[in-house]
Amino acid sequence: MLLSEVETTKKILFVCVENAGRSQMAEAFAKAYGTTRIEAASAGTMPSNEVNPIVVRVMQEKGIDLSVKKPKLITNQMVQEADVIIVMGCSADGFCPAPLLNKVVDWGIEDPKGKPIEKVREIRDEIERKVRMLIDGSV
Repeated sequence: MLLSEVETTKKILFVCVENAGRSQMAEAFAKAYGTTRIEAASAGTMPSNEVNPIVVRVMQEKGIDLSVKKPKLITNQMVQEADVIIVMGCSADGFCPAPLLNKVVDWGIEDPKGKPIEKVREIRDEIERKVRMLIDGSV
């Protein structure tokens, strides 16, 4: 089902392993661009202690401040309440989407951890593009 086919706000959960990069960026873009269509959250299967500082920096370049965000552990309640779960790359260790296949989408986005800032910018831009497509109903 496309988001454009419904009138109600969809609850989207973005999931990655550490909730320190990809899922944080996706949540931030969804909140920035989809305020009337998406209620976004993000979580990780093994959350880091902090959001990746390079991710914070590249998001500041887009006018989005992630410096105060904290990685969160995915919970059963988050999974149950989500209309759609977007796994940022199926390396989300510990998260088994099998019983939820009808609402899990894998975007297969490369992990920015340990990457140079230029590569993190590319990953950020890919996430931004996918979030805009999600909001527009093209995905």
